[in-house]
Amino acid sequence: MDLSILSGCRLFAGIPAESLPPLLEHLHAYTRRYDKAQPVYRVGDTAHALCIVLAGSVSVERDDAWGNRTILDRIPPGAVFAETYACVPGTPMMVSAVAAEPSEVLFLPADRLLAPGPRPDRTHAAVLHNLLDVSARKNLTLTRKIFHTSPRSLRGRLLSYLSAQAVQQGSDTFDIPFDRQQLADYLCADRSALSNELGKMQREGLITFRKNHFVLHRGAKDET
Repeated sequence: MDLSILSGCRLFAGIPAESLPPLLEHLHAYTRRYDKAQPVYRVGDTAHALCIVLAGSVSVERDDAWGNRTILDRIPPGAVFAETYACVPGTPMMVSAVAAEPSEVLFLPADRLLAPGPRPDRTHAAVLHNLLDVSARKNLTLTRKIFHTSPRSLRGRLLSYLSAQAVQQGSDTFDIPFDRQQLADYLCADRSALSNELGKMQREGLITFRKNHFVLHRGAKDET
């Protein structure tokens, strides 16, 4: 296991690398590998453990009864997922977690993590403290998702998402973590319509893009 990935994980912030192996053993942690498109958790599953991506990436998705897919989040190496469901035992998952590419995932059983005993050691207590921070940040991510999908027009959604990316990355030149289909799914849009709208925005001078690399031109005027 690559401890450098775990050392950079928010769940283990402030915990020395040499303390991680005994902590993981205490928590009965284990790893599994997944092929691309293989589910880690499906809608309706009950999550017995929270998870950390060690390699690859995991997509958090939801499909409706007609098979329409919406991407809620993309989980990179070192990031945590399924923590909310793991902390509420027996609650069926409303989303699926699917390997977006060949991936390795670390599982931390919730029964061990949430029951540190009457005198938890420092590392276990630190993990519980960090879990609150992780959960709060996830709430912010979901809030951003609501902001980006609430505009009625597709252009409004794109402007909201790209503006937020510029703020988060501190530059009007940035890369986004989605390809075209994934961006369309994230914004609840048709891929062709999204590509057409991006083309219009580029012709109007609002943006310049190539694949997932974007440049915002703030001086340009939105003609819509």
